[in-house]
Amino acid sequence: MTARTIGVPKEIKQQEQRVSLVPSGAFLLSQAGHTVLIEQGAGIGSGISDEEYAASGCRIVDSAQEVWDESEIVVKVKEPLPTEYQFLHHDLTVFTFFHFAASKQLTDACLDSGVAAVAYETIEAPNGTLPLLTPMSEVAGRMSVLAGARSLQCQNGGRGVLLPGVPGVEPGRVVVLGGGVVGSNAARMAAGLGARVKIFDIDLDRLRYLDETMPANVNTCFSTHFSIREAVQQADLVIGAVLVAGDRTPVLVPREWLKEMPNGSVIVDVAVDQGGCVETCRPTTHADPTYVVDGVVHYCVANMPGAVSRTSTFALTNATQPYLLKLASGGLEDFVKRDPMRAQGLNLYGGRVFHRGVSMAFQLPLHPIDDLPAIGGPVR
Repeated sequence: MTARTIGVPKEIKQQEQRVSLVPSGAFLLSQAGHTVLIEQGAGIGSGISDEEYAASGCRIVDSAQEVWDESEIVVKVKEPLPTEYQFLHHDLTVFTFFHFAASKQLTDACLDSGVAAVAYETIEAPNGTLPLLTPMSEVAGRMSVLAGARSLQCQNGGRGVLLPGVPGVEPGRVVVLGGGVVGSNAARMAAGLGARVKIFDIDLDRLRYLDETMPANVNTCFSTHFSIREAVQQADLVIGAVLVAGDRTPVLVPREWLKEMPNGSVIVDVAVDQGGCVETCRPTTHADPTYVVDGVVHYCVANMPGAVSRTSTFALTNATQPYLLKLASGGLEDFVKRDPMRAQGLNLYGGRVFHRGVSMAFQLPLHPIDDLPAIGGPVR
């Protein structure tokens, strides 16, 4: 096993309080012989002090540049932002959420630098699930209903609907587009509040499962253009929960439908970091989370779990830690070549595209993993 240097910079996305490594994970890496660098204050937003990291065997450094310059593997929560592009180079592996299909600028920066981009959101388990995306999808699904309920209040621009209703007044209507992890968590949360819920999917087997496991106030619906439109017309809250791994999210709600929705109704598009499934959605921030189009309030925060940073940090690192240990211990080539499911995590390297979703999103040539050794420079 080769000892490596793993770096954890402080997240710089607006109001992003999560951190990509917790002290217990840092301890395991240190025990395995690796060096762990933590930027000063990286864990403060998640309630983790520099002293806790130091006690776990980390070296605390003063600046992000030190982390990026000295590390062979940089592990993050969110994608590199434009001010971080200068740190990317072909000898570096970055392990984080990338969501390339939503940003041509990020894709071009990573291709130009030659960096190895290993994306949490495209690593697959043998059963086809996305184990590193799942914990944040669970958080975002549950948060989407809470955010939607707040946005429905009059002072926030909503139509003044209380989702559970009260005796003598019917509950709100919630439409969930997508029956995966985000959608199922959103539907259960909305149902738990007492709302009337419709959840849509195109997979009949998934709909059968949801029908068996969901509360009685959740109705499963097969997704078609006509069925979605009819439901959206009557909805108080629409939650976009569609995902195509690595690719851009398909648009299911075009702008012209918004005029048919009740004035002051709300859309929460959890899929906005992959482009969004509502045509009028664009990324917003926790500081300014909503905007209005055609009388409909849009909540499109791209890093929703960042608002509950401590819960999200520990949920995320519970899932990522075993993969980070494998990546550090075996290096990039071993990581992707020993396991075809892990190989799905390699999106870009050496200026080439290795994931089908990214290739399709930007019409770029797709390379097989066997091309990896042919790329110049050291394979980490």
